[in-house]
Amino acid sequence: MSTAPIFVATHPRSCSTAFERVFMTRQDDLVCAHEPFGDAYYFGPEHLGLRFADQPQVRESSDYVHTTYKDVLDSLLTHENGKRVFIKDMAYYLYAPDGQPTHLAPSLADQTGAGERQQTALPLSALQKFRFAFLIRHPRRSIPSYYRCTVPPLVETTRFNEFMPCEAGYAELRRLFDYLREQGIVDSSSITIIDADDLLDRPAAGIKAFCDAVGLDFCPEMLQWGGDTASQQHVSKAFEKWAGWHNDALASTGLQARTSHKKTPSPAEEDAEWRAKYGEEGQKVIRDCVEANTPDYEYLKQFALKF
Repeated sequence: MSTAPIFVATHPRSCSTAFERVFMTRQDDLVCAHEPFGDAYYFGPEHLGLRFADQPQVRESSDYVHTTYKDVLDSLLTHENGKRVFIKDMAYYLYAPDGQPTHLAPSLADQTGAGERQQTALPLSALQKFRFAFLIRHPRRSIPSYYRCTVPPLVETTRFNEFMPCEAGYAELRRLFDYLREQGIVDSSSITIIDADDLLDRPAAGIKAFCDAVGLDFCPEMLQWGGDTASQQHVSKAFEKWAGWHNDALASTGLQARTSHKKTPSPAEEDAEWRAKYGEEGQKVIRDCVEANTPDYEYLKQFALKF
């Protein structure tokens, strides 16, 4: 059975925290890393993110102001007592924003091989160490959810006081997927893409399909976590660096199938709902972002696992 770290690449608000919560029940054989590259992307000396680029006080007040991409990578490649590492992270943390050229992180400059064509902040030799999987959700559901976290009242907790379309994350997820296929790190036999809405409809089947694909044993008990105080403290600590983003997952007791299938609203109905919640400007921003990212979602969706 493979011991390669499992890297679940995703975009914001894809139900990824609930997905990750499932694997946090396996502390006996998995070490879960919650969005580790965000530390370097937003706060460290090699930061690529625009959000806090002009706020040195925010970066300096964080626990990650000195964290480099190499620091994060080294922590993920060190197994704890033989446990396998499970990583859930945003693909866009590996790229410069807005489609700008991405250069290798300076701290990893000595890890690139002659002739390697780099595309991410990590060298190809590092990407080859992971077993990649992908988690997606339609932008019509993820983008409004993300926008909600950047306006009152949630913004008081999340600190993301502006909606930035470059953080939608779909373009980078597609770029990473295509790059890994081009380099042979992901091939036709190892493509593992889960659509969150399929997962919410059939959680047990979805988690089993994922486990089978990445070489993990599946047990139904993974989908329930109840009120175990020690486990809840472990999860709360893992999620605390992104306050306000994971309240639903923290309050949950398991991953359960939806009891009813919600009808997909028409664009006009969506616009009316978003306008009522966020005003005319908010509705337009959300609609533009949804439309911009839908082609990348649909491209990735065609490879999603059927279960």
